[in-house]
Amino acid sequence: MRSFIHLFSHALVLRTPQSYCPRTPLKNMIRTPNKLTTKSDSNARRVDKLRRVLRSDSTEGWDKCWEQGLTPWDLGQPTPVLVHLCNTSSLPKGRALVPGCGSGYDVMAVACPERYVVGVDISDNAIQKAKELSSRSPNSDHFTFLKTDFFTWQPAELFDLIFDYTFFCAIEPDLRSVWACKIRELLKPDGELITLIYPIDNHEGGPPYRVSVSDYEEVLHPVGFRAISIVENHMAIAPRRGREKLGRWKRFVSKSLM
Repeated sequence: MRSFIHLFSHALVLRTPQSYCPRTPLKNMIRTPNKLTTKSDSNARRVDKLRRVLRSDSTEGWDKCWEQGLTPWDLGQPTPVLVHLCNTSSLPKGRALVPGCGSGYDVMAVACPERYVVGVDISDNAIQKAKELSSRSPNSDHFTFLKTDFFTWQPAELFDLIFDYTFFCAIEPDLRSVWACKIRELLKPDGELITLIYPIDNHEGGPPYRVSVSDYEEVLHPVGFRAISIVENHMAIAPRRGREKLGRWKRFVSKSLM
């Protein structure tokens, strides 16, 4: 089962990405909502078709979705609030990981000389897109893309930051505890996990599967994580506004174990 677990990634781009971090003005990077969003009924049809593809082929389904352009999670740009955190120097430096990176906007957005970013995706088509789109990026020395299964991947070095947006909601709910254990395994003891908790609603089925703050707490608390901040994401794109929160998490080590 795990071999098909992927990501609800980001990013089908229309232009060559530039180096966004850390000084690019936010207004120059984020497109206005009317240019960003599509009609909800059209997007719903794409989600339905995506689910049919995944049901018909649980092994290669995600790759087929990328091949057919069935990527309704795709913003076509970096995640606005992530760009804001980067431009305001509110992200940890060091090594960063974006699971379910898709075509790589978020990876390129936060990469800079002080932060090396790794984007992973189980879809070969997604990774090929990311590599093509980033081929002329001026900050290409500061990121890389890997086609791999997040759940079985064993990198040589740990990470100071992990950013998860549309990955948690894409995996089957009974694998969320496995996700949490892998996050703990990949993150340095003093590292930070940043999650955009989405979609917060009452729909049935998935992907994307509905989520809540308590869903994250249920799997992160047992492996030692606590939220240091959970707030509304006021920079969410219009269709997702009011349906997502920004969560920041750190590991807390009991003094009795020190």
